[in-house]
Parts: sequence; structure tokens; C-alpha cells
Amino acid sequence: MEYRELGRTGLRVSEIGLGCEGFVGKTEEETQALMTQAVEAGVNCMDLYTPDPDLRSRVGRALRGRREQFVLQAHLCTVWQNGQYKATRDIGEVRASFEDMLRRLETDYIDVGMIHYVDTMDTWNTVANGEVMRYALEQKRAGRIRCIGLSSHNPEVALAAVESGLVEVLMFSVNPCYDLQPAGENCEALWAEESYAGMLVNMDPARERLYETCQRLGVGITVMKAFGGGDLLTADSPAGVALTVEQCIHYALTRPAVASVMSGVHTSAELAASLAYETAPDSARDYAAALATFPKISWRGHCMYCGHCAPCPKGIDVASVTKFLNLARAQGMVPETVREHYAALARKAGECIACGACSKRCPFGVDAVENMRRAEETFRTAGAHFVLNDLSQLPELIRMIG
Repeated sequence: MEYRELGRTGLRVSEIGLGCEGFVGKTEEETQALMTQAVEAGVNCMDLYTPDPDLRSRVGRALRGRREQFVLQAHLCTVWQNGQYKATRDIGEVRASFEDMLRRLETDYIDVGMIHYVDTMDTWNTVANGEVMRYALEQKRAGRIRCIGLSSHNPEVALAAVESGLVEVLMFSVNPCYDLQPAGENCEALWAEESYAGMLVNMDPARERLYETCQRLGVGITVMKAFGGGDLLTADSPAGVALTVEQCIHYALTRPAVASVMSGVHTSAELAASLAYETAPDSARDYAAALATFPKISWRGHCMYCGHCAPCPKGIDVASVTKFLNLARAQGMVPETVREHYAALARKAGECIACGACSKRCPFGVDAVENMRRAEETFRTAGAHFVLNDLSQLPELIRMIG
């Protein structure tokens, strides 16, 4: 199992995490078996959105003896009423549900306190300026919540939350079909058949900006709906072509800032299919060829960070250079963190010999050579400005300009 930093939280999470949907209605034995299978494979994180008291209790018992090694992402603002889950902003209900959660999970803290289902700007403003955020911050100061998170399907709302500085982790719906859809306050439009009736071209700019802003600000992303509720894995996929579990996971994990994919498995076989990603060859993970065949979807000219541009004869990591270039473009400047990540690359864009091999291999028709030229210019200028503002870094300037 590979592990990733969850933004700036200091937490390291497994690339494959557990969603809680598959634990609904399970017996004690089934819960223990799924949890043991996951832990033995190296899974160390779980999303727990449901307030189902039976499920909370079963998960708590399944985590006995291994709570400290497990990262729990559990949701505020969900309550259990009349045998059903309900989202709430009533602070009395929020408090009561949180106390119930800690008690049933047999723990005195949650690693990520996820403010649940914020899909409209009105809801975000209410949460950010009201009792819910004050309560979350209060619990963080008390050590009962280690990090504050927010879940959303709307990139514009999510971006506002990320840029507020209040949110350290974002749970967001990430897959190659949803990424084509414009921001909206009705999440059901993401999987509605009519949303895919016409031609769709390239990633929605709001989503791209969200991912790049999370990367720049150090806000870690945990992924929900990587398989589109299973729709992307069937012939009836909105894309018109079925994807595999490995392809969906790899697509999500190659978006900027993504740390873990929460897989909502229901059976041991489904869990094994997600875990198989970790040992799958590159050919099985490769989503680019499939995306290029989608009948009504085009990513022409858009870098998907798929890695088909490799290998470069000069050893340049073309996909990473392009990612850092796009981060700088999105900001209109080169943030310090992006500059440092670029500086850490073994080979820089300026070493490109313009052979064109990368561009020829790109299934999306990206002019990778032009991206290298722009990156060399962008980061050379940014490096020079940085060093001239701090003459103690003169050796760095000499190294960068060769």
C-alpha cells in the first residue's frame, strides 16, 4: 500500500480508503471481516458519513486495538431520525450527534471532522459564519477534532471553503465524467442522463481551478464517487464506455491534491478489486486510452497528467512540469510552494531538446514541447525574482540559470 500526505494536516493516509456505505446493514462478523481485510492490506483511513447508530457501534468495535493507527474522517451535521439519515445545521442536533459518534466509536477524538454536504453558497455562508463552524473550531481547540474538513459536489462552493482558510481537508466527487460538468447546486445533475446528451469538451474550469488551488494551499482531497456510484463501471456509463476500477482510481489519484480514494465497497470481492490497484501494472491503470475513445467527450489539447508523454530522452518528468505550470497559470504567479516543488525535480523544462516524442505520444493532442518552453520561461523568471530578493540565495540563482 502506498501512502500520501493529506495536505498540510500532517496525516499520512493510504491511497485506498474505506467508504462506509458497504457497512450498512452488515452483521458484526461481516463488519469485522471487511475491516480486517482492509487493515491487513494496509488501509488506514475511513470516511464515516452516516449517523446510523448500529453502524457507528460496529465500526467502533472493529477498530478496538487499532484506533491510533487509523485515520477517521467522520461527518458533522448528520443525524439519525426515524431510522433514516438526515443532514442538519441545527446546532443542538449537531452537538448531540457528535457526542453519540464519539461514544459509539469508542474514541475521544476524530482525525478529520467533516462538515457534511455543503453544495450551495447560502449553506456555506451559513456554516462559515454561524454556530456550526464555531462548534467545529471549539472541538478542534479541545483536541476532539484534529482537522476540519468539508464535503461538497459543487466546485465553486468548495473553492470558497478552501480559500477561506477554515478548511484543511476537502471531500469531493472526482471522476472523469463529473469533471466535465459545470458547477451547480443540484448534485443529481452530475449523474443525470441529460447532462451527457450533447458533446462535452475538456474539464470544467471551476473544477480544474479547485484542484490546483487545493494543491497550492495544501488542502488535501479525499475522493468520493470515484466510480460514479458504480455507473462508470458498466456499459451504461455516462461516458458511453465502461471503465475499470483501476482506471477510475488512477484518474482520481492523478488529480492535484488528491490523497485517498474512499472506496464504498459492499463485499470482500469489491474490496479486493479496489486493493488490486496497488499491485496493478501501469497498463491496467492507464485511463488515457479509454478516455480518448469516449464517443461524446473530448479532452483534446488538455493535459490529463496520465504520463503517456514519458519517457523523455532527457529524463524530464513532463507531466509533473505541466502540472506545476498549470498551478502557476491558475494563480497568475508562481507561488512559493509550486516553485519549490519544481526546483526539486531532477530535470527541468529548460533541458527539453524539442524532439517532440512526448507530443506524439499524447492521446489528447497536447503540445508538450510548447508547455516545456513556457515552463522554462515561467520558472526561470520566478526563480530569478526570488533569488534577487534574497542575495543569500545567489548560488541557487547561478544553478538555475546554468
